[in-house]
Amino acid sequence: MEKPILRALHARRPAIRRQWEELLRLEEPANALAHPDTLVRLIDWTLNEAFAALGHPNRRAARRLSLRQRTPNYDQVRRSCACGQNPLIEYFLAGERALLEALVLAQAATPAAAAAERATTATEVHLTMRRIARREVDLFCSVCQHQGAPAAAHCDRASGSVSSRTPRMCALSSAGR
Repeated sequence: MEKPILRALHARRPAIRRQWEELLRLEEPANALAHPDTLVRLIDWTLNEAFAALGHPNRRAARRLSLRQRTPNYDQVRRSCACGQNPLIEYFLAGERALLEALVLAQAATPAAAAAERATTATEVHLTMRRIARREVDLFCSVCQHQGAPAAAHCDRASGSVSSRTPRMCALSSAGR
């Protein structure tokens, strides 16, 4: 990513954080771990990771070589989660949206950038956020009690029965039996 754009993103960091938090609060949390008050504590760390990756010269060169590769998508990440309740999936999706919105505004403020550079920069943001997301989602899933369980079988919180309709976290209901 070009330094002027990266500096402009850094300058927009408070706005990125606010937008990310607003996006997290739009949806009702799927479980207690997905509550926005919990997830917003991760935003600063994630932005530090993203800005470090976007600004690192060696990483930039490697990303430019890999831009032709298919960008990982969140559907692939969702499918890798056995219970479907990993709160980080929606968290990173909201963050990517907030960062891309800030990128568009930063690019509009620096019109000297060529159209090809704007597209490349957007792809760099996608790749960076999705790589961080994949790493963190996989790490979270590695300690999940549903790891290795079939994705269709989930415990119903109220009755404790197995249901294939709505995936839910069921640790509390099964612990009480």
